Amino acid sequence: MTSKIIVRAAVISLILVLLSVSIPIPPVKGLGVSTIQYPLFQKGMCYVTWSKDNFELPSSDRSLKSMADSGVTCVSIVVTWYQEKYNSTEITTTDRTPSDASVRHAIRKAHEYGMNVMLKPHIDLIAEEGNNRSDIGFNSPEKWRAWFSSYLRFITHYALIAREESVEFFCIGTELSFAASQKIFWKEMLIPETRKIFPGQIVYAANWDEYSEVEFWDDLDYIGIDSYFPLSDKDNPSLDELRAGWGKWLAGIEAVQEKYDKPVIFTESGYCSADSAARKPWEEAMGGTANTALQADCYRALLETFWDKPWFYGVYWWNWNTYPGSGGNANKKFTPQNKPALDDMKLWYNQCNLGQKLVFNSRWHQSINDAEIPARMALTGGSIKQTLPDGVSISAELAGRPGREAKE
Repeated sequence: MTSKIIVRAAVISLILVLLSVSIPIPPVKGLGVSTIQYPLFQKGMCYVTWSKDNFELPSSDRSLKSMADSGVTCVSIVVTWYQEKYNSTEITTTDRTPSDASVRHAIRKAHEYGMNVMLKPHIDLIAEEGNNRSDIGFNSPEKWRAWFSSYLRFITHYALIAREESVEFFCIGTELSFAASQKIFWKEMLIPETRKIFPGQIVYAANWDEYSEVEFWDDLDYIGIDSYFPLSDKDNPSLDELRAGWGKWLAGIEAVQEKYDKPVIFTESGYCSADSAARKPWEEAMGGTANTALQADCYRALLETFWDKPWFYGVYWWNWNTYPGSGGNANKKFTPQNKPALDDMKLWYNQCNLGQKLVFNSRWHQSINDAEIPARMALTGGSIKQTLPDGVSISAELAGRPGREAKE
């Protein structure tokens, strides 16, 4: 017990040292986040490049416009810095890091096209050697201090850009399983320092096998999960098998949500277009032929399972590329562009076009009025009804929580 107290005291003292030399925040006049309600249902997509200038190209502008036209209301703009190995303490840019100017350009274009923005900084390893970002960690307080000091500079750099560009959502970390276990650094340094800079809504993106261990959800606005849950132990399962596969994971997600009473978003979800998509959703396809039908079924199974859960507030699909002609039926990668999965997503995103999810039985209650309901939806008295693909309907009484009717 004494040793644990000593270690905790040492960690706290290190944090205090960091905070005493906290990064100066320059005054920004006339800037701030857009006025959005909390929580906001996020019909999302991850937008990525591993190039310095691609976000600024005219093709990127066309790709973002195509995304918005597909019904996406929230785009997660991903920008990556790097460290040499899992036990390196310095985080830095490389020639694969998008420039600040290109990131700002993408944010402004996304806003111009009517989308809200999440800015989502990532870390990757230059020399993976069988490791990834989830393994970043150390066996001494001094090395943790050095790494978190570098990480704080990295995160607050983008938090400032997010504030200056009126970004709506900010992600303070992605799949940092070992580092996220150091909860004192997050609760007493990273999250407070980020909130000093960024006035919008903040989330952490926990990996599917990590989210239940995170101990700082109560300091954030959403529970974020990168939901690469395996749905089958075989290749090319049926849609019914995919639906059943979610049954293994649903109770665990609901338990964490109930514990912290926070809305849940899937900060990443994705499936490559290959037979292995449901068995190992986190992996790119290494061989075989494309299976875009299975990718579409995986999208559909997720949306059918979660869309009408009262605590579920959206999903960001991995990933949309900066070239609008990406994807296609012969493409095995994750992008849904020009594939059947995009058609399925459009049905859900465009037909279920409530500006805000109707949840009236929780502390997240927000008012809704007729002006917030698109004309395409049937508004009869005090109820709303929306027809989904294959005749499935979602209905909600304005005096109660939404529910799903039986399939017609």
